[in-house]
Amino acid sequence: MRTPLRRWTVLCVLLLPFAAPAAPSPTAKREIQGLMDALSASSCEFQRNGTWHGREEARKHLQRKYDYLLKRDLADTAEQFIERAASKSSISGRAYQVRCPGQPVQPAAAWFKAALAALRGSAAPAR
Repeated sequence: MRTPLRRWTVLCVLLLPFAAPAAPSPTAKREIQGLMDALSASSCEFQRNGTWHGREEARKHLQRKYDYLLKRDLADTAEQFIERAASKSSISGRAYQVRCPGQPVQPAAAWFKAALAALRGSAAPAR
């Protein structure tokens, strides 16, 4: 014999796949916006698929990728944004690079992780 609680639990488990997708929290949205703002405010260039781009063009590209991920509920955290949008080309698979004056070229993933740490107050800001 099933108790009402057990029936409710079974119903919840069965309906879980149909639950509304989660949206990024206000904190995650603020952090992702902050990462794109950090890129725009920097004096760095952004390389994708072997071509260097200015910071505003890079920001527009990342915004398009972020919008795509949002529609599919694939960027709920700043870390997911970095991993799924800001680290590599989704077409070629090539890692993005960032070069800033007076610094060696670095993987974009590392640059954005440092920028995120700075936003969260645990490191110096990216340049």
